[in-house]
Amino acid sequence: MKVQTKSKKVNKAWLNDHVTDPYVRQAQKEGYRSRAAYKLKEIDEALHLIKPGQLVVDLGAAPGAWSQYLRRKFAPKVAGQGGAAVGDLNGRILALDLLEFEPIEGVEFIQGDFREQAVADALAAALGGASVDVVVSDMAPNLSGVEDVDAARVEHLIELALDFCQQHLKPDGALVAKVFHSAGYSQLVELFKQNFQVVKPVKPKASRDRSAETFLVGLRLKRPKR
Repeated sequence: MKVQTKSKKVNKAWLNDHVTDPYVRQAQKEGYRSRAAYKLKEIDEALHLIKPGQLVVDLGAAPGAWSQYLRRKFAPKVAGQGGAAVGDLNGRILALDLLEFEPIEGVEFIQGDFREQAVADALAAALGGASVDVVVSDMAPNLSGVEDVDAARVEHLIELALDFCQQHLKPDGALVAKVFHSAGYSQLVELFKQNFQVVKPVKPKASRDRSAETFLVGLRLKRPKR
């Protein structure tokens, strides 16, 4: 009974925080599918990563707020139903997620697990040989609560994203990836430094203070020495 009571209290506290969260309210007002849109928006406005005409890959795209933000950057007109900007799309967005993804006009979507080679191959095939300007990754594993296990799972996803960048990102491209400021964080920073000339850790204001979530941004790809 005590566990149930505590659970109810936790759920009630989360619900209260969610309902009163200014970013949740703003997302509802502006038609974004989640408050996560403002995390990418802050990062982009600080570093000027997203520009019309680019090819952007959105990994871990569901429910679609980041793709919506990208859509608005590529068609910066009045937002229509569903939060996506209306008008012709000046750029290309390729989204991928294990979960279902409600369609966004102009956004190409592949459903599958990025950890599976067949899915990575399908994503590569969809590019059609084109090089990518920016990769954004909001991917996160199911966390077990076991610190070392969770750190290994996060690192594996980052390694896959970095490998994808080595294969498909333009030399002056960028990677934005969600990580967690916990066990294994310093190793993730080191991985980024091995792959990018510039590495910037960013904690957007839209990311809740109590969350260990943070983002690493890699700029200007390094090619591995042969």
